[in-house]
Amino acid sequence: MSSKTIAKQFVHMGARFRIVRPENLPRRLRRADYAIDVVTDKQGQLFEMQLSSVREEQLDIDVLQCDRHDRHLLLLVKTPEANDRFLCGHDEREWFVAAVPGGASSVAQAKLALLPAEVRQAADEARLNQGQRTRRHNRAFIRQGEWFFVPVPGFHVDKKMIHRHEPISRGGGSKPHWVAELYRTGGEPVHVCSEYPNGLTDREYKQLIADRPSARRWGWERRVRDAGVYARGTVRHPDHATITLREWHRVRMNTENKTRQKANVAFLD
Repeated sequence: MSSKTIAKQFVHMGARFRIVRPENLPRRLRRADYAIDVVTDKQGQLFEMQLSSVREEQLDIDVLQCDRHDRHLLLLVKTPEANDRFLCGHDEREWFVAAVPGGASSVAQAKLALLPAEVRQAADEARLNQGQRTRRHNRAFIRQGEWFFVPVPGFHVDKKMIHRHEPISRGGGSKPHWVAELYRTGGEPVHVCSEYPNGLTDREYKQLIADRPSARRWGWERRVRDAGVYARGTVRHPDHATITLREWHRVRMNTENKTRQKANVAFLD
């Protein structure tokens, strides 16, 4: 599918699309492989694919489905290594792009593929149909962006262990969601800063400081990676409507982090 044809599909859902060459971008923004981003120009947001002319010869790009009413489309990028799928669309206030696991061939299938196992189980127990499962609010869970919140009735937490106004983030430089009350169990303590948004273990941090003493001044914070997380109260994010959790909810991230092509998504929520 030509770039003009792809751009027309984006127009159908009310968005813009363009391809840019890495050599025309500042060096700090150039990617080793192709990358799909949401950027902003004078006209507003648009989808941008960074793609070298050499790499373009190796790829076959297609739009599997465009849902004009829902303002979503499913993009397929066939590479010599694999077939990569990306859900591009509008969620509440902003455009987004998400790497999709599996072999989805429609927007609805892509949304379902992004549900983590625990969320799917909760949806099964609540006997939700396909349409209900893709809503942000239903009787099984609440979703805000890439985060799902599953109610845990009767869950009790020691008040001393509750963190107030705590961020949750997928890493990779994404904007955090701020939770009024958060409880963590298990996980791995890490050191986080803008240079290492995914965190370093104590051993990795000490090695970095030994090699680069100036790194001590990088504004590090202590976080917990891959912990069991529970939330209660308000959850806020600039790109989404605030939600309020009346009881404790288990927090789960969508399945994008399980995809091979997650590295090809430059924009993160």
